[in-house]
Amino acid sequence: MENWNKLSSGIASLNIGQNAGRFAKGFGTQVQQARERFGAVAPEDITELPQEYKDLETRVDALRTVHLNILKITRTFETETYDYPTQIQESLSEFSSTISNTVTSFAATNLKGTSLPAPAQAPPTQTVHKTLPHALGRATSSSAATLSAGPGAVEEARLAKALSEIGAGYDKIGEARLAQDDHIRSHFLQPWQATLNTSIAVAMKARQAVRVSRLELDAAKLGLKTANPTRQEQARLEVENAEDDLVQKTEVAISMMKAVLENPEPLKNLNELVKAQLIFYSTAAEALSTVQGEIEELSVAAEGEYRKSRDH
Repeated sequence: MENWNKLSSGIASLNIGQNAGRFAKGFGTQVQQARERFGAVAPEDITELPQEYKDLETRVDALRTVHLNILKITRTFETETYDYPTQIQESLSEFSSTISNTVTSFAATNLKGTSLPAPAQAPPTQTVHKTLPHALGRATSSSAATLSAGPGAVEEARLAKALSEIGAGYDKIGEARLAQDDHIRSHFLQPWQATLNTSIAVAMKARQAVRVSRLELDAAKLGLKTANPTRQEQARLEVENAEDDLVQKTEVAISMMKAVLENPEPLKNLNELVKAQLIFYSTAAEALSTVQGEIEELSVAAEGEYRKSRDH
């Protein structure tokens, strides 16, 4: 209260009630807000908003929180490398390769038409996806090639075949993961963010308009209480106009908040999120099941030959 008294004594000379136009209204609203913050307004002097409005506010706040919390996690799907943190080493290697190719291309272009030999052009680099399935596919496929390149025997041949099968399986899983992420970005993340930025944001703005209108009304009521006789009629008119404005803005805000809460889009978006993951995991399970069956046959054959060799 002491803080408020200091503030009010500093602005008393401005004679708020005699200021006209938008500046006066805005200033009166700020003063009213400050009075409430400093506890200089009795609870009964603060206009009570309809219970329906307050209930809708609570529900919209909860819905907004849900959108923010889920978005915070699902934004993971915007980054290809989310399941393969060690990709930084591959990225550095690719960067060096890109620099080398750029220098070679530059040299070839500038030596054209001269007697100096131009450096051999490096083959164009292929896109290397930074997902864990793709990385596993590359590792197993290159390992199969390493075993196949040596003199080897039947044991290495079986292991090479198993690694080759795993590599093909993980490549398929990697492509399915990219398809999943693309679907989630376009059918979940974008519309989910759009709901936050449009309907929920518009409802929040309508609520802010109600808040300002309520402050204007209470400031007008205070002005009526303190108005001198010559200003009584004008002050009463200002209160009536402020009451009409608050009623109108409250009705608009209620309508907008109901529209947000009745919107089926969030359920549709969640369905797309789960559907994309269902397709991915189904594809992964099918690919791994096929690979596992083939490797099991190789394993049983290898174990049989191993036991047979030990019996002799």
